[in-house]
Amino acid sequence: MVFSSLFFLYVFLPICLFCYYICKTIEQKNIVLIAASLIFYAWGEPVWVSLLVISAFVNWFASRLIGYLKKEPKKKLVAAAAIVFDLALLIVFKYSGFIVENINAVTGLGIPVPEIVMPIGISFFTFQAISYIMDCLWGTVKPQKKYINFLLYLSLFPQLVAGPIVRYSVIDEEITNRKIRAVDISEGAKRAILGIAKKVIIANNLYAVVEQFFGTDITNLSFCGTWYTVILYSLYVYFDFSGYSDIAIGLGRMFGFHFNENFNYPFICKTISEFWQRWHISLSSFFRDYLFYVPIFGKPRKYFNLFLVWFCTGMWHGASWNFIFWGLYFGLFIFIETKIGKKRLKKWNKVWTHIYSKIIIVIGFGIFYFTDLGQLGRFFMNISGLSMITNGNEFSDILTRDSLINNLFLIIFAIIVSMPILEKVKYFFYKWGNNTVYAAGQLGGTLICCALLIISSILLVDNTNNPFLYFRF
Repeated sequence: MVFSSLFFLYVFLPICLFCYYICKTIEQKNIVLIAASLIFYAWGEPVWVSLLVISAFVNWFASRLIGYLKKEPKKKLVAAAAIVFDLALLIVFKYSGFIVENINAVTGLGIPVPEIVMPIGISFFTFQAISYIMDCLWGTVKPQKKYINFLLYLSLFPQLVAGPIVRYSVIDEEITNRKIRAVDISEGAKRAILGIAKKVIIANNLYAVVEQFFGTDITNLSFCGTWYTVILYSLYVYFDFSGYSDIAIGLGRMFGFHFNENFNYPFICKTISEFWQRWHISLSSFFRDYLFYVPIFGKPRKYFNLFLVWFCTGMWHGASWNFIFWGLYFGLFIFIETKIGKKRLKKWNKVWTHIYSKIIIVIGFGIFYFTDLGQLGRFFMNISGLSMITNGNEFSDILTRDSLINNLFLIIFAIIVSMPILEKVKYFFYKWGNNTVYAAGQLGGTLICCALLIISSILLVDNTNNPFLYFRF
């Protein structure tokens, strides 16, 4: 089941909210949420819901042992065993085929490649489990006594299948003690609707253009056509994933949970380091806290850990070499920026830093798109202009110009929404103005959200398959 579907919006969610709000106690509300979450997950993959339940039990039991044991070495042993279990699930279901393919390629062996269907969202709930175990080991959080409460944390459907990666410490208190106010329901609904609009109105239409150019062999694609398409793809990934995060955060608030932000207008960044402080914040902070600062072989190894983090970041996104290259690509530029130093970077001309960062980011998303390394090589030939020399490709072409003209409004709208311009408008109405201005802002925001929901619903009528990009991670 996906958020951007009419069934979810007008059947599943209303029933879930009704059952949730008629419950009088938190315990009853939690049971409703667990049941809804397991149904939500099992809707498309009934077999793998058992994997989620088992993973929750193993990690809950391990945390209870960590809390019970007195000696630090024994605690570390239990934590290590739980993390090995979590990573083993991830490796078996997500990377086993990739590993066997590469062993065959290197050794010439003919080992059968396992065809295992990857459970949706396994990367997200596995990382949540690992963060919980590490926090219990470090004493950051107290182990949850009740398995049913921990199952709720790990299976909470608003963020189960595509994030954000929610730390247990963020919702620890809210699992057993939360209040749902009218403002939470109102603001949560608005946030969720904006996320749906990002996905249905912007992301889906951007992707249709991207597929028109990148969906086939790009050998003869022009220089401008390549740049045009990869820029649109960068915007598409942002709106697809940030849209899902908005829905998750909004739905969470409607149920009384307050998740941390996952995107903070990443395209306004001036450096690559700043970009990753604004993009997929929950993943970046996970690797920062649980890998970058962890001593390797007994000693802090800053640059080794840096590239290890970015290798893992790439690997986390998919079992394909292009994702590993993508992670190391960004890691290289962050390493360069680290060597240059923050003080020197601040002295650079802001115009040039914006141009530099956007070029690196956009090329990076080209690496992200092409899982076929042959196509990836042709992408680099096209975007660098070398294909104009070696293959006689055009600098520009009619198809690109027509596409730009036909989609100009969509592109301008997408760029505006990707910037904090609307936040400034919202600030004026909600913070700066008087009560009359505030009331006008509330009314206007509500009407806009209603219009966006109607438009999104109309667009979803003929759209039967509408998954989010990060479902596959």
